[in-house]
Amino acid sequence: MILEKLNLPDEIKGLNNEALSTLADEVRTRIIDVVAKNGGHIAPSLGTVDITLALLSVFDPLADRVIWDVGHQSYAWKILTDRNARFDTLRQLGGISGFTNRDESPYDPFSTGHSSTSISAALGIAAARDLKSESGHSIAVIGDGALTGGMSFEALNHAGHLQPNNFIVILNDNTMSISKNVGGLQRYMAHMYASKHYNSLKQQIWDISASLPSSVRRRFIYGARKLEESMMNILVPNIIFEDLGFKYVGPLDGHDIPQLIAILKRVKNYMVGPVLIHVVTQKGKGYIPAEEDSTSFHGVGPFAANNDKTACKDGIGYSEVFGQALCELAEQNPDIVAITAAMSAGTGLSCFEERYPQRFFDVGIAEQHAITMAAGMATKGIKPFVALYSTFTQRALDQIIHDVAMPKLPIVICLDRAGIVGEDGATHQGAFDLAFLSYIPNLVILAPSCAEELRAMLAWAALYKEGPVAIRYPRGKAVCRQIKLDTFELGKAEIINAEAEISQPTIAFMAVGDALQTAQDTAELLVEAGIKPLLVNLRSIKPLDEKTIIALCKACTYIFTFENGSVIGGVGARIAQLGCGHKAQVVNFGYPDEFIPHGKTALLKQQIGFTPENLARMVSQRL
Repeated sequence: MILEKLNLPDEIKGLNNEALSTLADEVRTRIIDVVAKNGGHIAPSLGTVDITLALLSVFDPLADRVIWDVGHQSYAWKILTDRNARFDTLRQLGGISGFTNRDESPYDPFSTGHSSTSISAALGIAAARDLKSESGHSIAVIGDGALTGGMSFEALNHAGHLQPNNFIVILNDNTMSISKNVGGLQRYMAHMYASKHYNSLKQQIWDISASLPSSVRRRFIYGARKLEESMMNILVPNIIFEDLGFKYVGPLDGHDIPQLIAILKRVKNYMVGPVLIHVVTQKGKGYIPAEEDSTSFHGVGPFAANNDKTACKDGIGYSEVFGQALCELAEQNPDIVAITAAMSAGTGLSCFEERYPQRFFDVGIAEQHAITMAAGMATKGIKPFVALYSTFTQRALDQIIHDVAMPKLPIVICLDRAGIVGEDGATHQGAFDLAFLSYIPNLVILAPSCAEELRAMLAWAALYKEGPVAIRYPRGKAVCRQIKLDTFELGKAEIINAEAEISQPTIAFMAVGDALQTAQDTAELLVEAGIKPLLVNLRSIKPLDEKTIIALCKACTYIFTFENGSVIGGVGARIAQLGCGHKAQVVNFGYPDEFIPHGKTALLKQQIGFTPENLARMVSQRL
């Protein structure tokens, strides 16, 4: 194998075309084998193997900085720089990240995880390079889907204004999003076709052609019409990016390594300001199941590579519970719509999209737009449910505050993947939503502990008209507590072991969402020591059940809070404020003041001490 024999990445520059093609095949095999075992983003990374080899054949990856947007298309980059020997540890605790990471390798100049950041980062690196009179190129590799994030166009616009040399943007057009989500390109051409100047020029050309001999005129008109027809597919990107101040090159075959190398060598020596290279690739290239269904193989769990099946899990997930419940509510209420930001499958909305296509809106990677669009719809009496991952909701905080909460617009924000999500790592852990949402006036925050509560909260939120509601729930299998919950009562907690009187308990456990299971497991470990805490399922995070909380603060010696989020700024901190001056000491259990790395969820909880065994020990020490 070439891959195992090369001194990477230095010896890539000396390979001929045949060796580069062989190496590309070996890298794809390596990606498939590891992702089959560990899970990961297989289709995006398979599509960028050839681009990666071309970049490493032309540029010095330490002197020339390459920034991969999102980072989930960078597996080949990791393998071909300094991480092939460690690639088996991909997304494992203590192993290499599924995204680019400055702490992991000097070949990663920028840490990524969320979309649409690469051009801004690359422009910043280029500007700093010029300020320090240094050399080298700054190169951003961005997928077409990331162009639906407005930050990308902000950066393109600024780069066109600054006109830095040795600044390259590679647009990886894998035909997945640019035709579907960037429909403005087609509209741009339609506007041009309808413009006075274009049609005047067109008429002049036809008038000139009238003087030509008939045989020549026919060929001339045929060629002109073919040129006009091709403009929509070929010249539109040129027009857009040239207008923004870039020199446009493309479109190119993103899997033709010799051609890519030839173009990159030419562009490397350009001194004409920023350059955009448009390459067309196939997502999942080299692995037939991923080529045929790149959406399913965008990000996967472990699967059997030989039979192309993703490993299935027993039980229904919270995302599926949400999607099914929303479909049922939409059947009863025609004003309900669903909005998501390029995550219809991930948020469980595929069934809604299929059943109610006119009431489903995928806005692309544009969380800010999703929230404010929902706000606009709410002003007209529509009931929007906006499904976002907890971590991506961070990008729309300003819109939630100003456009939704301040005017009290009744939208429902459904926060999927709240808490630890596992192998996607620090950029994707849903650790902060409780902290950054709790301080917003007029916003109701709910946290179900089970599937039954999620359904009841969604039904309640569908009828709530006083302002916005946020419902947070975790990734993974939904807990079914087998409880009957016909209605949800805002601001009312649930006493789990109701046989205990509030005036009697020594300690109480108060839990948020799926942390209730952790609290229950911790309580069971304490039974042998004769300790039986009162278990409280908070359910309503804002407003809290202040009456019950204050009563317990007066009656108990200790109150222990359990939450699947940051302790700083979390629910426990607010309960401590309510209990201040009363008998009970409030001790908060949750996530520490640090970014939680990637790894299996159970191992991560062990690492931060959020396990029943460790928490039971800490409770015992307190008592």
